[in-house]
Amino acid sequence: MEWYFYVLIVLVGVFSGFLNTLAGSGSVISLAMLMFMGLPANVANGTNRIAILMQNIVGVTSFKKQKVFTFKEGIWLALPAIVGSVIGASLAVEINEDIMEKTIGGLLVFLFFIVLYKPDAWVKGQAGLIRSKPSFWQIVIFFFIGLYGGFIQAGVGFFLLSGLVLGAGFDLVKANAIKVFIVLLYTPFAIGVFIMNDQIDYKIGFILAAGNMIGAYIAANFAVSWGAKFVRYILLGVIVFASLKFMGVYEMLGIL
Repeated sequence: MEWYFYVLIVLVGVFSGFLNTLAGSGSVISLAMLMFMGLPANVANGTNRIAILMQNIVGVTSFKKQKVFTFKEGIWLALPAIVGSVIGASLAVEINEDIMEKTIGGLLVFLFFIVLYKPDAWVKGQAGLIRSKPSFWQIVIFFFIGLYGGFIQAGVGFFLLSGLVLGAGFDLVKANAIKVFIVLLYTPFAIGVFIMNDQIDYKIGFILAAGNMIGAYIAANFAVSWGAKFVRYILLGVIVFASLKFMGVYEMLGIL
């Protein structure tokens, strides 16, 4: 591989890590690049998890230093997501994800209008929904989010954010921090499934991870210093980008 490919991997990692930490769907970019470089889709999916793991270590550390959240606030929601992620990763090693991507694209369009229509819920949170332990329906919601995250990862941040804001009552900045924490906890389990199926390119994965870690550090500081309203605008923009990708618009135009 030529040297400039390694530079490209790092740069894409920075952008991907920034989007993943601040909003979501940075993996749409990194997965597209890995497949462009010749990795099979399932290997690209597994390889990307190395970068996701390292990115979220940095993101969680940064959010914790800024005292945005406590581990206790995220651990109970993370447990059903971990269970779902193992099942999702097991499905991902064999199932074609084309139909699922189209479905997710449609759901993201719906989510865009929810974020646009109810700004206060995203910016201020809903204290009445916050619990010390999750309700039955919150457990179900986060199980299925984990299932999707284990399956493909790309776009899972949006669903985690919607679950944490609209389902658990957190404001968008705290939801972002807890989102990163939840993904950090379930990713090692998903990686284990890909390792057992020999679907990870470790060299490319750790090079990509270097960029993702830089992007995550920048994004964690942006989220806190610029506030929930800024994050909401970024979220809206990235949802539009991701929904078009999942629905195949860029492929039709020959862009990605």
